[in-house]
Amino acid sequence: MVSLLNTLSDLPEGFNAHPKIAAMLRRRRRMAQEKQRVDWATGEILAYATLLANGASVRLSGQDSERGTFAHRHAVLHDVATGKRHVPLSHVGNRRQGRFSVCNSPLTESAVLAFEFGYSIEQADGLVIWEAQFGDFANMSQAIIDQFLVSSEVKWHQQSSLVLLLPHGLEGHGPEHSSARPERFLQLCADDNIEVVYLSSASQVFHRLRQQALAERKRPLIAFTPKRLLQSVAASSTLEELYNGSFRAVIPDSDISQPERVLFCSGQVAADLMVERAKRKAPVAIVRLDQLYPFPAEAIADIMGEYPLGIPVTWVQEEPENMGAWCWIRRQLEELFESSPISVVARPERASPATGSLAIHNREQQSIYAQAF
Repeated sequence: MVSLLNTLSDLPEGFNAHPKIAAMLRRRRRMAQEKQRVDWATGEILAYATLLANGASVRLSGQDSERGTFAHRHAVLHDVATGKRHVPLSHVGNRRQGRFSVCNSPLTESAVLAFEFGYSIEQADGLVIWEAQFGDFANMSQAIIDQFLVSSEVKWHQQSSLVLLLPHGLEGHGPEHSSARPERFLQLCADDNIEVVYLSSASQVFHRLRQQALAERKRPLIAFTPKRLLQSVAASSTLEELYNGSFRAVIPDSDISQPERVLFCSGQVAADLMVERAKRKAPVAIVRLDQLYPFPAEAIADIMGEYPLGIPVTWVQEEPENMGAWCWIRRQLEELFESSPISVVARPERASPATGSLAIHNREQQSIYAQAF
């Protein structure tokens, strides 16, 4: 892992990197040399690198996938003097390394997703990813999702391991590009047809992407990804968690041993809740669901077995109540916790995913925290 990080930080002799890129590569090298925590971007890149070094192929396409919409990936580097390209992931192993392909695709989501779906069926021994520039760009490929992706095995007798990376999260920037519409994907879940995750840390994305490439049974993966956490300490992990860890569908709270209540949540709202809990010194446990489907009922029951019977349970989300995971997950929680009251904290039901006012957004966020605690 350390040697791969060092390799990914190297530049060809005479290559003139942009100063910001050079600084990023220096940070990445320090992560390796000083065993520092790695951010989401590095965890993702290391997932690709370890697969490639062992001979698996990795293909990634999307409107801005070379750089990453939020400038976190930088899979392709450009010499600022000559324009020459350098792709570090194409140089992580010997001649037997897998083929890495990354391309910025046009804004024809339906056509591109259809192509990548077919590609994933033909290339069953690697990792094939389509990344939306923003999660709601998947709207334009809904017919492919409905007619092929989620029904590929039961309807077409075809197994696809295609990954959809869908940036999701309310940032106060308005209704467009806020929501990847998790409620739509969860409504399509049945018969173990797909897997739906909302990953929360560098180690989680590292292990889950590797798991997807190496799994014997092939199923599409819908992965909601955060935006502001991509380079945040809140989503960082230790190298040890990458070395010896594994993907966890549910992440328990190890900081609170005798909580008065339990908050369940998914995605980047968990980081906000942890910050707010520290401010309020609230005796509340925060349990993260990084996997929404298949619903990890057994793992959740094991975690709740550590708490008093009948302890209040609250689902917290930043999306409006009629969106996000709540409408789907409510039934799962009620069936699991028959003796515990289940409540929800969310924005009021709305026709639009988010307000267009930053001031209103911030007030709504504070209201969510106040209700949650």
